[in-house]
Amino acid sequence: MTDLDSAFSGPQSPVRFVLVDHSHAGQRLDNFLFRELKGVPKSHVYRLLRTGQVRVNGKRARADARLIDGDRLRIPPLRQGQADAPPQATQKALRTLADAIVFEDARFLAIDKPAGLAAHGGSGISLGAIEQLRQLRPGASLELVHRLDRDTSGVLLFARKRSALLAAQAALREGRVRKRYLALLSAPLPQRDVRVDAPLRKSLLRGGERLVAVADDGKAARSRFREIQVFGGASYVEVIIDTGRTHQIRVHAAHIGAPVAGDEKYGDEAANRALRDRAGLRRMFLHAAEMAFDLGEGDNYCFTAPLPQELAAVLNRLA
Repeated sequence: MTDLDSAFSGPQSPVRFVLVDHSHAGQRLDNFLFRELKGVPKSHVYRLLRTGQVRVNGKRARADARLIDGDRLRIPPLRQGQADAPPQATQKALRTLADAIVFEDARFLAIDKPAGLAAHGGSGISLGAIEQLRQLRPGASLELVHRLDRDTSGVLLFARKRSALLAAQAALREGRVRKRYLALLSAPLPQRDVRVDAPLRKSLLRGGERLVAVADDGKAARSRFREIQVFGGASYVEVIIDTGRTHQIRVHAAHIGAPVAGDEKYGDEAANRALRDRAGLRRMFLHAAEMAFDLGEGDNYCFTAPLPQELAAVLNRLA
């Protein structure tokens, strides 16, 4: 028995051979294995790949290898028991998620993600929206189309078919997706309509924390801030983004001197404290209100989520 096998309890599974069909063509090998090996920790999946125990058409393959229709995968024996079963969401959490579904058809499913729920597990988070949704819909094919920061609420989109995922991701890459956010900034905009074209560079700090900064050698990032209403020193704005970089709105807002209210990473600590005391703001005021795109041949989609009640209450107290 290998060290890997001894990490699992229960009976040992036999060697399996899996044939990749057209619905999974283009998918990364590691992501395919995560679905095939439910209950096996990701660290063990990557170890299987590193040690060559998973083979694609009889050969070793990298985790980021893209599968093609007809590929034959060898999956080695594993001991997989209850100790390594994936964490389970509570029934209350699943009911909350079911109530958050705002759209569903044969291609897509959209939720109004609450603040505090990560889009996916990882970095110390065992269960994100995608894991909970798969638990809510066992056996369903569901993949994240894009991501939202954990503390951002609003439209989060999932694909129910591989073809839908690829079509939506192509629209994102080609700039054919409109994404509209609502935000409260802790300072006035320099002018009522501000366009920010500032490249962003992402770095990983010790401990795994991500930090994003404006940098000449970063990736292109474009945001447009439009004033809706001013409340003393704070401004309520609409934000349209042409690109979807990590923390883009938060970093661009801070870059123009008007950070997102309640943002503990890029925001103004004193302003956040004042808004908490004055208006009861206890989370980051950033909400993904709309996502729309055209897949061609009249296939138009528009997903919306209203401003959460707790954020609307903040605006009422500021008025």
